[in-house]
Amino acid sequence: MMRIITGAARGARLQAPAGEHTRPTAERTKEAVFSMLGEGVVGRPVLDLFGGSGQLGLEAVSRGATRAVIVDNDRAAVEVMRENARHTKLFDRVDIISGDAISFLRTYTGAPFGLIFLDPPYATALVYECLALIAARGLLRCGGTVVCETAAPEAVFAGDAALEAQYEVLRRARYGVAHIALLSPVREGQV
Repeated sequence: MMRIITGAARGARLQAPAGEHTRPTAERTKEAVFSMLGEGVVGRPVLDLFGGSGQLGLEAVSRGATRAVIVDNDRAAVEVMRENARHTKLFDRVDIISGDAISFLRTYTGAPFGLIFLDPPYATALVYECLALIAARGLLRCGGTVVCETAAPEAVFAGDAALEAQYEVLRRARYGVAHIALLSPVREGQV
């Protein structure tokens, strides 16, 4: 059973979309990720791509993120996210977008995010594609963090040295089959 771990909606149970299209982040992994982020969630706008149940974006808002935009292209997942947002009473601080993550990143025109979650299906190159678009379009604030969940550590940059040079790896960890990488944009002049 998924739940909000702490904050304003602490203990609220979350639903997961039925079927095998969605792979919710394991409770232990989610707890470890938010422990790594610490106070880095507070006061930041959040983007949760491949939202599934919406649990990462909702957890961030519960812990003090200013707002969350949660994106998923599965209609059943979008309905579950809406229900979870209502149930946690965080609905007014969450924008739920039904659509493709890559299309969202290509067309988004709002302010950059302070925290971005990337947890796509493991057997894809979507983390790499999203990181390239985030860097090219300046969608992450200076000092912001991208949390990537992949099946293998090399899946993050897919061997692209130019893309890897645009991000500093803050931390890597493994929880079961999930490989977590926390990244931050490299600032001008930073080596």
